[in-house]
Amino acid sequence: MMELNLTLDFACCRCGQPVSVQVQCSGELMPEREGHLAAVNVPCPTCGQINQLFFDPTGAVRSVRPYACIRIVPEPSVN
Repeated sequence: MMELNLTLDFACCRCGQPVSVQVQCSGELMPEREGHLAAVNVPCPTCGQINQLFFDPTGAVRSVRPYACIRIVPEPSVN
């Protein structure tokens, strides 16, 4: 099992402020091939927007987008 400590720097997708976060990844690492990325959700300390970061094992941020929380809407009862 391998362990990585990475510092990820990015701009918030809502307010554009710079954000830096340290992440610790552990487990079996996949081979570094195109398309194998890790993801983490990071709230912006300025505006509170949750940013979803996709990054590779080298620490390069590949994508930042707003986190889309999927919630199931309950159906009203018949009675």
